[in-house]
Amino acid sequence: MIAQTILQQMGGHRFALTTGSKDFIGLGNGLLMSLSRNKTSANRLEIIYDEGLDLYNMRFYRKTFSKKTFESKTKDIAKYEGIYFDMLEEIFTEVTGLNTRLF
Repeated sequence: MIAQTILQQMGGHRFALTTGSKDFIGLGNGLLMSLSRNKTSANRLEIIYDEGLDLYNMRFYRKTFSKKTFESKTKDIAKYEGIYFDMLEEIFTEVTGLNTRLF
């Protein structure tokens, strides 16, 4: 339920189409998605809802996997804490350079 709400606040189906984001996974208290190519090297976005404060935390990161050693590495690109729902799209565009709206 929380994941659906977050996706709707980001723009819903329109958001997925215009940004190329995919592989949406509900985390119970948040949403995880894969990002398309963007101005940073981030390929994942995790948005966690803090119910006590009624705010969101966003974490943009790059996850890589080595086929030789079977190791997974994670590198944080940007983190934001204490975000209001109406700031989610703006921060997404600021970090990735991808517009969440067609016009």
